[in-house]
Parts: sequence; structure tokens; C-alpha cells
Amino acid sequence: IAAVNAFSDVYAMGGRPLTAMNLVSFPISTLAPEILKQILAGGLNKIAEAGAVLAGGHSIDDLEIKYGLSVTGEIHPDKIWRNQGALPEDLLLLTKPLGNGILATALKAGFVTEAEIEPALEWMLRLNLLPPEGDWRQAVHACTDVTGFGFIGHLSEMVADDRVGVTVEMSQVPFLERAEDLCSRGFIPGGGHRNRDFFDFRLSGQDLVDPIMRELLFDPQTSGGLLLAVAPDAATMVIHAFNAIGSGCWPVGRFSEHDPGRIMLL
Repeated sequence: IAAVNAFSDVYAMGGRPLTAMNLVSFPISTLAPEILKQILAGGLNKIAEAGAVLAGGHSIDDLEIKYGLSVTGEIHPDKIWRNQGALPEDLLLLTKPLGNGILATALKAGFVTEAEIEPALEWMLRLNLLPPEGDWRQAVHACTDVTGFGFIGHLSEMVADDRVGVTVEMSQVPFLERAEDLCSRGFIPGGGHRNRDFFDFRLSGQDLVDPIMRELLFDPQTSGGLLLAVAPDAATMVIHAFNAIGSGCWPVGRFSEHDPGRIMLL
């Protein structure tokens, strides 16, 4: 999952991963080397799936296990997707369901088992692969990935230049199974509270939305999906392109000239 997460920034810019370097700390004196081998093998599997090459790495003896990748990719300078650039009437698309931070918090608390949140793990293990080159790419005006700042935090980046606002159709937003139930039971990670405190000022209409569903929008995601602003007349083409490679892709909102810099929840 850490390896998958490391590739997301390259995909969110419309790029292609080229190389990856292992970054790992491991308590070699207290844990079996076989565990380290399994961690590195899992990362290598995802590097290969991304079509990149392992270019070495760095390791240190530490009290805690830490693992990640430093990824290098390429993209033509004229084709870079940035997190701002959405146009009025663009549709907002999301490629993975939300809620994995809440499920992970419940797992750490021992309230659910790993088997019970298997669907969430499967989504986190999915690379944010992009469809093959085609006309669909020209329809993308902005893109970012959903990670630690949650859906609202990263969507806030897309409207932070105050040129457009965005309306989110809550009934269209996909959530992981059990996310709503576990959120209602209080399994909210600390990052979710911090995200709400920091980004709540951008919301409009929040009083009309179920508080639990609103809370889910602030949930910090590990290896979350992409948020894309796409031209409305090409949205179906973009959705089909992602679906054709086995990726989810849901239309969850629309950008407009109204209330620039704001996120309206409906």
C-alpha cells in the first residue's frame, strides 16, 4: 500500500513512472530478516505493475518499521495536469471510494478484523493507473490525488485560486462498505478532526447534509483515488477510459462560476 501511494503524485500530474528507490527503516536486531524481505518483495511487485524500474534504495536500522518509495516519472511540460485549472461546468470525477482512514482506525482499535475490511485493502492496493494515451486526456483540465487531507482538503486545492467553485452531489459520492457505520461509532482518525478544523471554512450547505456523511469527506485517505476536473462533453469518454482498465470513476460534482473558492454540499 505504501508503494502504491508513492506513485500517485506522478499519476495525478498525468505522468508515467520511470524509476523508484526503496526507503526503509527496520529493527534488524528484533525482527526476522524474512519480514524485511517480504516488505521489499511487496514493493517490488507494485513497482513492476507500474512499469517502473527499481533503482536501488536506502535502509537504516531503526526501532520502527518504515517503508516508502522515492518515485521519478516523466511528462511533457505542456501536458502536465495541475491541481488548479478547472473551468466552469467541468464535471468532478473520483476514481476510488472514500473512508479507508476510518476503517483503518477501527482496525487498529480491534473493533474490526483485517478480513472485514478486505474491500478497503483491495482499493488501497490499486495503483492509480491512467488509461492509454487518447483523446480523453485533452478533456482533463485539473487533477489531484486524495490522500492525507481527505476529499474536502484536496478538493479545496482545486478551488483555492478563487476562479471557480464546486458543487458536490452527496448522493453520488462512493463510500466504502461500513465506513458510515464505523464513523457513527466514533472511529474517526485524528487527521480527520484536523482536516475539518482547517478546511471547514470552504464549505457551504454543510448544515443540510447528514453530519456523519459530512465527516466522511474529511477522512484522511491512504492511497486514495484521483480527483479530476473534465470537460462536460467528454466526461463519458473519460469515465469509459478509466472503466476500461478496471478503475472506478464516478461523477460526483460540477464546477461553476458561482461562489468561487467554495465547496457546496447538496
